[in-house]
Amino acid sequence: MPQPPGTAPPSSRPRAQAREAQLVAALRAGDEEAFTMLVTTWHATLKRVARAYVRTDAIAEDVVQETWLAAIAGLDRFEERASLKTWLFHILANRARTRAVREARSVPFTALAGGQDDPAVDPDRFNGEDDAWPGHWAAPPRPWEDPERRLQSLEARELLRAAIGGLPEMQQAVLTLRDVEGLEAQEVCELLDLSDANQRVLLHRARARVRTELEHWFEEAA
Repeated sequence: MPQPPGTAPPSSRPRAQAREAQLVAALRAGDEEAFTMLVTTWHATLKRVARAYVRTDAIAEDVVQETWLAAIAGLDRFEERASLKTWLFHILANRARTRAVREARSVPFTALAGGQDDPAVDPDRFNGEDDAWPGHWAAPPRPWEDPERRLQSLEARELLRAAIGGLPEMQQAVLTLRDVEGLEAQEVCELLDLSDANQRVLLHRARARVRTELEHWFEEAA
């Protein structure tokens, strides 16, 4: 069965593109197993992004279901100029925007950002105005020992998943698209209707919050 291409390094992109071509062919042929695999791979991510637009998990789930139906209906029109993943996210974004308007949602950007004025890092971790180096780290983050091995543990993966899931909706969507799904900044800006500056701020704040959660776990486990 074809495998989802995922985010591949440059050296393996031809193979990833070949796998995606096989997957698209299987989907167009009505291969139910290929479609099930696609849903299993991307459904949760699509829902996280949809949640940045709509008010409830239930509505986000409806939007994702509409996205899958639209994708099935539109497969023959998929020209493969973009990746299948990017194509799916564009369908989702269009459906979510339409649903948000229908639901008459009107929320300021700062609310979506989740504490835009809150510092990304606890101010107590920096020197004060009366210190020799104001604004510099008072106690810089300690380097993590063997982070790749430790982050492979089930406990760490669950913590990381929970940390991402606890982010405000728009931060969660930006972090998921950039760091989990590997989309470029411009793609994320287009999908979420963000300026480049806002996208950078949201990504920075999301990464800082997740890093803080992981930092606490590393310190407790040390």
